[in-house]
Amino acid sequence: MKLLAKFNLILLAVFLVGGVIIAELAYRFLVDNARGQVLQQAELMMASARAVRDYTSADLAPLLKTTPAHQERFLPETVPAFGATSTFERLRKLYPEYSYKEATLNPTNLADRATDWEADVVRYLREHPDVKQFSGDRESPTGRTLYLARPIASPKPCLECHSVPEAAPAQMVRTYGTANGFGWKEGEIVAAQMVSVPMAVPVQIANKAFSHLIMALIIIALLAIAALDAGMYLLVIKPIRLVSATADRVSTGDMDAPDVPVKGSDEIASMTTSFHRMRVSLQKALNLLDQG
Repeated sequence: MKLLAKFNLILLAVFLVGGVIIAELAYRFLVDNARGQVLQQAELMMASARAVRDYTSADLAPLLKTTPAHQERFLPETVPAFGATSTFERLRKLYPEYSYKEATLNPTNLADRATDWEADVVRYLREHPDVKQFSGDRESPTGRTLYLARPIASPKPCLECHSVPEAAPAQMVRTYGTANGFGWKEGEIVAAQMVSVPMAVPVQIANKAFSHLIMALIIIALLAIAALDAGMYLLVIKPIRLVSATADRVSTGDMDAPDVPVKGSDEIASMTTSFHRMRVSLQKALNLLDQG
């Protein structure tokens, strides 16, 4: 096997081992980074939903409650959770992977009732009032899911509808009954804003970035091998071939073979110089033999 082939095999082995290590570390980093991006997107969506809640509670609900329609029937548009959820459903047209729910332990509308795992998150937030945001992942029927949760406490205005049935608006009681959504206390964490997204979303982002990274690494490796091969050929193999060809001619008695030019002061130049000294010594020895 020729020297350049051996050199290339060594380079390929080094690049392969290094590439596997880099790929493993890079993939983990890319997945974590993509997870962070998805959570950041979820935070923005949750902030948007929170803004809609605040707007509904402070501006829209007081206005709607004075309308004749509200006197005849309960208007869900006066409920902050309804406004936030409805707005998010419109947002899902652009981001269909994301889902939003205001998971509540004891809701008026049973559609908002927290499932078992959601209830665990709400209880955790209730037991840890200093935690303002909580994220994690879980197994779901559609695969692993990433979620972000923020606590919802019941302010004083909420008690107008959720303290006791007798204090609640008659229109709401007629719509939802008296069995659910009561007994809330001021400042108590009763629910959690929850944005969920399949883990496939950050994994897909990471896989796309990873494929680009691997392609870039392969191109860089090939260019590096080509550059190193060119340097190896020009600086090592070509001078050695010249010395070898001259040595072959001298060994057959051709003392008129031109000298190999010496360039630089590296090991190849030192070898060429040594060859020239050996050739001169051999020439002198042959001359002495001819004179004898």
